[in-house]
Amino acid sequence: MSAKASTKNLTPSLELKDVGKSFGSVVALREVSLAVYPGQVTCVLGDNGAGKSTLIKILSGVHKQSEGEFTVAGVAADFNSPRDAMSKGIATVFQDLATVPLMSVWRNFFLGNEPKKWWKPLGILDIAKAKRVAKEELLAMGIDLRDTNQPIGTLSGGERQAVAIARAVYFGANVLILDEPTSALGVRQSGIVLKYILAARDRGVAVIFITHNPHHANLVGDRFILLNRGRMTASFERETVVLDELIQAMAGGSELDTLTHEINVIRND
Repeated sequence: MSAKASTKNLTPSLELKDVGKSFGSVVALREVSLAVYPGQVTCVLGDNGAGKSTLIKILSGVHKQSEGEFTVAGVAADFNSPRDAMSKGIATVFQDLATVPLMSVWRNFFLGNEPKKWWKPLGILDIAKAKRVAKEELLAMGIDLRDTNQPIGTLSGGERQAVAIARAVYFGANVLILDEPTSALGVRQSGIVLKYILAARDRGVAVIFITHNPHHANLVGDRFILLNRGRMTASFERETVVLDELIQAMAGGSELDTLTHEINVIRND
């Protein structure tokens, strides 16, 4: 089913219309528009300095836009903190993952939201439930760990990203924002993360995949937004773009052709 057909009668999980952000006289974002839908992966591509970090901070409630409209499920968003965004079902997995390396996988899964026995304010940690739920939820995402008692720091980078994704889905994320999840990973570990991005999508979550890697975006994306110096320079749907076009658009088109020519000249001298 095409992206266009599947979203015909859907309200976007999250939508920006002509959103901009300024810090004094510095314009970080200008006229950015995007819509993300349940069960789809929207890739936001751009090199360093493109405005991706500012966009993430607006979506996750760290910053308020200076101009434009920001709606969640059709309702105007008015976030004063990341907690406000989380209360509306927007979860952000940053590159540092917010995990404690020496703590077990199951403790990290529930970090700050531990299940309690008896009366919650004075109850004690329900360890059996926490271990069981963590194991079940990880399995539901296709993550089969031998032992959730092992420190999360012993997992590979891809596995830690997968745990963070499963955690966000379990705690009710309708929109999952992933901040460069594959940037520090090798080929195999990147593949693990991309697989779990698709698993989250298949559970009906609207995924926003922030990346500077068009190859990774092309593998999982349904929609593609390109940023350059704070501006949205292109927008594609999966059916209307191929990998070479994404690479060309990210590189600035003629700029890439010029650079390729210059390098060939140098090599042939």
